[in-house]
Amino acid sequence: MGKLNMPRTDLALEARETFPEDDVEIQGVLLKEEYNKKRDVKVTTVTIKDERGSKAMGKPIGTYITIEAANLDVKDESFQEPIAKEVAKYIRQMAGEVSGKEILVAGLGNREVTPDALGPQVVDNLLVTRHLKEEYGDEFLTKNKMGNISAIAPGVMAQTGMETSEILKGIIQETKPKLVVVIDALAARSVSRVNKTIQITDTGISPGSGVGNNRKALNKESLGVDTIALGIPTVVDAATIVMDSMEQFMQGQGFKEQEINQFTSELGEQSMRNLFVTPKNIDEAVKQISYTVSEALNQSFV
Repeated sequence: MGKLNMPRTDLALEARETFPEDDVEIQGVLLKEEYNKKRDVKVTTVTIKDERGSKAMGKPIGTYITIEAANLDVKDESFQEPIAKEVAKYIRQMAGEVSGKEILVAGLGNREVTPDALGPQVVDNLLVTRHLKEEYGDEFLTKNKMGNISAIAPGVMAQTGMETSEILKGIIQETKPKLVVVIDALAARSVSRVNKTIQITDTGISPGSGVGNNRKALNKESLGVDTIALGIPTVVDAATIVMDSMEQFMQGQGFKEQEINQFTSELGEQSMRNLFVTPKNIDEAVKQISYTVSEALNQSFV
């Protein structure tokens, strides 16, 4: 699609793909791809090194690891166990040395809206252990190979009247975790990546940015503690689906690129830009993915 219509997406990988010169390095941006054939998982690391790269990508400076797994939403332990191990490996890589240190997991989103319920459902499935340390001491956690994890599902502003950042700052001030892991549902520009992709980044997150509902950013600068964001796209912009289909049709009919860009630009201004689409099996998909992510987190901080 022409650059006139930058699609809404929370994925750094998709932002990188909007550049037509995919085989040419963008100044300030590094791209690395790996494929684990045994686990059928593709991992792409996008590193934004400086302000030039940040401006070109429209993303903060940092590292973005994208894990694409076709079976992520499939209810089959033979698929989910290796995916959870792969995700845990990259969470540990992003987190650094946090063994035995307290981790706060924040599951963002509205549990009453299924495509936005990923974060709260991850928290529901998570093995929280901070209270066990308070009761039995560090030796109990070490002996049972448990991490030191606390968790919160703070809800959304319409439910609480508070910014998520305000709630988390209060919790951080009282419990003093060494790392915050934020879980959230994302928006993708590609239908094929919905419920099939996990993005892990050390830049934090701006809740709701992919659907045009920006809240205050959650990152090290705002929270005062190292912050990792883990997100899975559960929706895609309806206008993107229509524009992609129209672009392919017009190309087949022999329209020039300038004509296609003009048409899609006008189409993008329509009210459809406020419409987002999610798969019909979203209930089961979110339930399955939340379990896989919680298992990955449980494995990451032992």
